[in-house]
Amino acid sequence: MSQPNQFSLLKQRRFAPFFWTQFLGAFNDNLFKTALIVVITFDALSWTNLEPSLVTNLIPGLFILPYVLFSATAGQLADKFDKAGLTRCVKWLEVAIMVVAGIGWMTHHLWLLVAAVVGMGIHSTLFGPVKYAYLPQHLKKEELIGGNGVTEMGTFVGILAGEILGAILVVMQPHGLYFEAGATIFVAVIGLLVSYRIPPSPAPSPELKVDWNFVAESVRNLRFSSKNRVVFQSMLGNSWFWFYGAVLLAQLPVYSKDYLHGDHGAFVMLLTVFSLGVGSGSLLCERLSGGKVEIGLVPFGSIGLTIFGADLYFASNAFAISGAALAGTSADVMTLLGHHGIWRILFDFLMIGMFGGFFIVPLFALIQLRADPAHISRTIAGMNILNALFMVAAAGMAIVLLGQGLTIPQLFLVTALLNALVAVYIFSLVPEFLMRFLAWLLIHTVHRVHTVNAERIPSEGAAVLVCNHVSYVDAIVIGAIAPRPIRFVMDHRIFKTPFLGWIFRTARAIPIAPAKEDPWLMEKAYIDIAQALHEGDIVCIFPEGQLTRDGEINPFKGGIAKIIERSQVPVIPLALRGLWGHLLSRNKENIFNRAFHAGLRSKLALAVGQPVAPQDVTPDGLREDVAKLRGDWK
Repeated sequence: MSQPNQFSLLKQRRFAPFFWTQFLGAFNDNLFKTALIVVITFDALSWTNLEPSLVTNLIPGLFILPYVLFSATAGQLADKFDKAGLTRCVKWLEVAIMVVAGIGWMTHHLWLLVAAVVGMGIHSTLFGPVKYAYLPQHLKKEELIGGNGVTEMGTFVGILAGEILGAILVVMQPHGLYFEAGATIFVAVIGLLVSYRIPPSPAPSPELKVDWNFVAESVRNLRFSSKNRVVFQSMLGNSWFWFYGAVLLAQLPVYSKDYLHGDHGAFVMLLTVFSLGVGSGSLLCERLSGGKVEIGLVPFGSIGLTIFGADLYFASNAFAISGAALAGTSADVMTLLGHHGIWRILFDFLMIGMFGGFFIVPLFALIQLRADPAHISRTIAGMNILNALFMVAAAGMAIVLLGQGLTIPQLFLVTALLNALVAVYIFSLVPEFLMRFLAWLLIHTVHRVHTVNAERIPSEGAAVLVCNHVSYVDAIVIGAIAPRPIRFVMDHRIFKTPFLGWIFRTARAIPIAPAKEDPWLMEKAYIDIAQALHEGDIVCIFPEGQLTRDGEINPFKGGIAKIIERSQVPVIPLALRGLWGHLLSRNKENIFNRAFHAGLRSKLALAVGQPVAPQDVTPDGLREDVAKLRGDWK
């Protein structure tokens, strides 16, 4: 079925005012911070005696410090009060902070500006839980990936636009500082006005009593979130991305000046390319995920972050040779673009941003989808606490390593290698991420899978899926299409297949054997199936009991009736089309012919039928339903 374009949300009041409010907030944050960093980097002596590299790592650290101190309180407020009203209070605070910053610009007072940085950190801390808890309250489940993608795109476009304008305004002589002060106050006022268009967003827990002890509440939030393993590991993955990004972005001003030998325009160019990458990656998530929350994109994003982060080190060293003639200059953008070495660096920044989008958007959507709805703002607040701790650690690591003599390109390499280690650790704890990635890779590289009525697979609640059994990859194809994990019941011999067996174990598949072969394993399988259905899982079985040997659908065995007799849940028939003749089917053609019988991007289809009520379930009736769904296409 065709899905509405994700940009159509921008025409709807339930999304548009919220989107523009958060866009203007991100824009103003960076309009202010970037101007301050540019001044410190390129005009340091007139503002402070501190080393520019120290200050440019210190400012982001001060900005996110309030996340550590106030996120727990912010999460409680977002669960207790209407989110629209709370947003307007936050926007009034932003106006006041920008007035203080304006005074700092006009009086040339650095520490007043630093105080405003902390103030904007408080502003962002209060708005964070509102921002990500608002979306699942107003969007349908199938809109979450698209809505998060547009929101992340808007956030990074706002960041980009703010960074560009901030870097331009502050160096305009002789009135740049006044332009900067006026612009930030103006944008804050516009954001306040737009926030009054946000529709009411009732509090999920209005009876909640706010605990102002931020330490105790922070521990309580994290402890509660840790009970849901997938949500908590997603929170850690999200925080790691902010660690990675904080290390990268904090070095850009000095990297642009000392390694690319550029003026402030080089800094803006790198920010532009990186932000465009994140924005495009965020939007592509909707297309690559097929409109559902596809966590298989997370490992894909992580791989790209490591590859292109490491290549940035080598590209920087190569540029040191090709751009040696620029040493001691402050080259503008056009001069830099005339050196071929810069294009590899720009490509790396673009790809880091794009794969970062692949990494972050599914994680946000997964947290919103699987977190307790009554606790979602506090879950987001807990994530913000972790984000803050990781970003403080990023600033600390950068300061220590640079102080020990590492160069900025070497710091990029260290971060990329750390990303690989962290990814392996997270995916070993929650193998569902990696399993979904392998399934996603299969149906986006080797095959093209068309779905028919896939929305009939329920996103929550127990159900049994029944499907024809054509090849060893049937379960992977079905699992890649489904909106949530499926517990597959499969022949114990297939369960033990090398490599594929690891995937099946990771997916918590249930092995079964014929009664005459292993009665104990058969009975255990039925007990495991009943337990899974009792816990609200989806279970998928292949009632033929074996792979087809001729492409036809074999008679369905009576096990399905036994399952439904124990667990009164609906049964949904499925039909796979196009897998007969696959290399991993039991087609008797020459193995070479089978490998290439349909080409590299062979077309498959998965058709989903209407649910069958438990009292109407019979093996013959289900076989007939599956046969009708499959048709003549084997």
